[in-house]
Amino acid sequence: MPHPPANTALFLMGPTASGKTDLAIEISQHIKARLISVDSALIYQGMNIGTAKPDKQTLAKHPHYLVDICKPNESYSAQDFVNDATVQINLAFANNELPILVGGTSFYFNALEHGLSDLPESTNESRLKFNQLLKERGSEALHKELTEIDPIAAKRIHPNDSQRITRALEVFDISGQTLTKLQGQKQGGLDCKIQKIILMPDRSLLHQRIETRFHQMMKQGFINEVKALKQDTSLHEDLPSIRCVGYRQAWQFLNGEMDETKMIERAIIATRQLCKRQSTWLKSETKGLRLAQGDVEKSLNFIKSH
Repeated sequence: MPHPPANTALFLMGPTASGKTDLAIEISQHIKARLISVDSALIYQGMNIGTAKPDKQTLAKHPHYLVDICKPNESYSAQDFVNDATVQINLAFANNELPILVGGTSFYFNALEHGLSDLPESTNESRLKFNQLLKERGSEALHKELTEIDPIAAKRIHPNDSQRITRALEVFDISGQTLTKLQGQKQGGLDCKIQKIILMPDRSLLHQRIETRFHQMMKQGFINEVKALKQDTSLHEDLPSIRCVGYRQAWQFLNGEMDETKMIERAIIATRQLCKRQSTWLKSETKGLRLAQGDVEKSLNFIKSH
């Protein structure tokens, strides 16, 4: 098996359902590599079906690091991810492996490449405050408030992206400074060469895959998975884990807030909205190899020639 390029990390990025995992595994069969997950949902234990986590057999044969590393009630920040991913990247270099960072969480990739701002930590009080505001006023109203406080951040954050909206407002509430200002004071960033492969199938194909995949998840027992989560009294709807697409809608269905047909429809729509946000972010990634479908030969040639 050929040795990877020295001091180089591969970012394999793409929207949900684009086939990133399959391509990463294929590449790792041709070049000595370490697979490192860049996914803010795959970190949670007991959340397997709804996150489209690779199955146990796949993970046993092709280990993915930073999968199943915390419980759904535990907090895990971008700084935690940067710390953990950096350890794995350094281990890959020490073992003469290519670190393949595979996933679709843009904030994680960005934090790893460019460093993180010195943002104030969330507190239980502030989380409760802004979750309550979100319930009372909704994400669009809070987005309008953010537009007045920090128009640059508001332009970057989608009005439906409640998690990032409340975080931006929370930062201002705690520090008295805008997210944009604090993010202009970044520290860190990877000290190695970065190659990027952007997997971007046609949007209509992605939409079809998302729908097919969710119906498959339902057959695999997704609702039972969420029922098991609901039995844990430490979990609730405002946690980042339960706010993951699919889980929030299934949680509401189990609360009797909608019927199963409506839940499936809303979960598919929410996943397509996530896909759109990811695709918009990836348009700004102008350097690297762009693929409409997984192509291991082109990927390997790209890795070897750069």
